[in-house]
Amino acid sequence: MYDDDEEDNDYKDIEFLKEEFDKLKHGQDHQSLHEDDFEQLIDHFEIFGERENLRLACEYATEIYPFSSSLLMRKAEWLLSQKKTGQALAIIEKIKDLAPGDLDTLLLHAEILLECNKPKEAIDMLETELEKFNDIDKVFLLMELAEIYDEQTEFDKVYTTLKKALAINPQYEDALLRMCFWADVTKQQEDCIVLHKQILEESPFYASAWYNLGMLYQSIKKYPEAIDAYEYCLALDDKYEYAMRNLGECYIQQKEFDKAIQILEEHIELAKPEDVILETLGYCWERKKKFAKARHFYRRASLINPEDDSLFFKIGETYSKERQWEKAIKSYSVALHINKENVTYCLALGNCLMELQQEKEALVCYLNAVKLRPDIKSTWQALIHALYQSDYLDEALQQINIAQTHCGDKVEFTYYKAGILLALGRLKEAVVFLEESLEINVQKANCLNRLDKAILKHPIFSELYARYKK
Repeated sequence: MYDDDEEDNDYKDIEFLKEEFDKLKHGQDHQSLHEDDFEQLIDHFEIFGERENLRLACEYATEIYPFSSSLLMRKAEWLLSQKKTGQALAIIEKIKDLAPGDLDTLLLHAEILLECNKPKEAIDMLETELEKFNDIDKVFLLMELAEIYDEQTEFDKVYTTLKKALAINPQYEDALLRMCFWADVTKQQEDCIVLHKQILEESPFYASAWYNLGMLYQSIKKYPEAIDAYEYCLALDDKYEYAMRNLGECYIQQKEFDKAIQILEEHIELAKPEDVILETLGYCWERKKKFAKARHFYRRASLINPEDDSLFFKIGETYSKERQWEKAIKSYSVALHINKENVTYCLALGNCLMELQQEKEALVCYLNAVKLRPDIKSTWQALIHALYQSDYLDEALQQINIAQTHCGDKVEFTYYKAGILLALGRLKEAVVFLEESLEINVQKANCLNRLDKAILKHPIFSELYARYKK
């Protein structure tokens, strides 16, 4: 049977101490409370939020044991929590006399100075005291300094301080893992690469350093070098999940989709599948034009994160590429239901409806897109194109005028006017607008092909276009 006598004794001990403490508070006879007893009481009152008892315990403890550095520390911590920084500093000075060179005292002193909004004093003090400590404590102090520099937004100093910590202990994981982030922030990737190579010369089987080296190369888009580093990391630790994930991303950047798929599938076998990884696998299969496979992974990702509208949009895109318009519409509709203000989804839905010759429903989608983002040229282009295809030519001209008020006199709109006027049989006006457009930018004439490829093949339009191209 389970023996809980020890736990009962601990419980009785604290109850006994509390009884003796109550007697002390009320001036009654009580057993003497030792330093350790007060430490235990302070811990208990702190945990259970007994603020008045905590205050009294700190007061009585330091009155009875005025030369106990540990109890004075507890009182200084309590004073700091109460924002009584002046009193806390006075106690810190006393502790320094009693126990010079104590790391915890130094750190608490720095914390109090920061609370007093004296970061420079805290930094100067830590840097002055740094050389008095052994390497283990020195690294710890450097990490504290890095935190202060971070709070003061002195990011270059954060990087150099972490570098100093690694110079003392190259395998200090916390500093190593932070280095890559700060190398990116301060644009010191090349310097950090040199540092990691030096570390790996001394410790070639250090998986975390290889992983870091991969991240640094990846950050500056040197993907082949990053791939080599991640592969070394995985050779040393074949379950290093982040290395797998980043390696897959590097393969994608190199357009090596088969390799990306292989490593990411290994990743999801090792770890609980994440929607991001499944989505990335879907992307790889989509790039390989294996759309059913891509949908499989997009759907798995959507089961994990059903509120991610982009996943349903991507499923719709795979159907669109296979010209399965009705299925694409269903997926786009789900995406739009989740995110009703996404212009891209409105346009995609409209395009599918146009393919199915459901022009009126498509026009509603394009009008919604225009309402959502009237400042985007492409939404108006889609609407004008649909109106043209649906033979609403006069309405198309009116919408061009409205588009110009929102987007300015974009040359594409002038080209569209020329094309629509030509379709209306108003040749002279059409030629005027075409010449105006060609004068502005002859390269943009191809936008007419979106309306109707026959427009630029019209004899007069074709001749004008050829002349301006020369």
